[in-house]
Amino acid sequence: MSGFHQARMDLGAQLRRLRENARLSGKDLAERLRWQPSKVSRIENARQTATEDDVALWGKAVDADPQTIDGLIRQAAGLLERHDSWRQRHRNGLATLQEDVRDLEARTRLFRAFEPGVVIGLLQTTEYARHIFGKVRRVYESTDDVDDAIRVRMRRQEILYDPSRRFRFVMPEAVLRYRLAPPDVMRGQLDRLIAVTTLPNVEFGLLPFEAQLPSALMNSFWIYDDCMVGVATRTRDLLLRDAEDVAFYEQAFEEFCEVAAFRDEARALIVRALDDYARPR
Repeated sequence: MSGFHQARMDLGAQLRRLRENARLSGKDLAERLRWQPSKVSRIENARQTATEDDVALWGKAVDADPQTIDGLIRQAAGLLERHDSWRQRHRNGLATLQEDVRDLEARTRLFRAFEPGVVIGLLQTTEYARHIFGKVRRVYESTDDVDDAIRVRMRRQEILYDPSRRFRFVMPEAVLRYRLAPPDVMRGQLDRLIAVTTLPNVEFGLLPFEAQLPSALMNSFWIYDDCMVGVATRTRDLLLRDAEDVAFYEQAFEEFCEVAAFRDEARALIVRALDDYARPR
């Protein structure tokens, strides 16, 4: 067992004891917090990392001693600064990973995302996501819960229609042509991207093949508001909260935006790719 997972188990066990001392069932606590009951279970059983906000709300709901909660909040903050291997995380299932991301997104108002290799998760169709999750499951030997993971990912996308939130997405034009799914699935995915470009709170940009890039296209990254960055590598999922790290990725994102095609220009690139998929090979 990794040190990260052991620390997450310790935090979950302490939170469970607080709930039990308050004579609340998991369902009762979830109702007080307006959470899904499964979230309480996931945190207590170390299948999800509790955030600082989660712990603070939990403590208030069970009327815990403030000093105790302050200590648990510090534990949660320490966990968010750490990271575990993708293989360790995937042992809990793809759906659990999607729930983790969904909880983080629920606390975010401004999203900025760069993805160099696949269509950004919040923009994926069901069938495209099925092919992506299938590949992820093979590489990381995840549990066979692809259908559950897809359902969570589709629920995540409901946030796009919340007018109080703002989304800025950038991808290379090449992503439109990567054959990560059959041609008919790719065509459906590109149609979906065209539809997304019409949402008033979404900015969708593509880096054209012809653009002179400001830097190499390496890891994907998500900037949550202006306080945290998620960076995915092949073997690690990093959550960075240091102000210098956040500023570094903000600058990188803005540099990509300066050479990206948006609105009608982005739609023209998508249509060009659609035309290519329609040609017989």
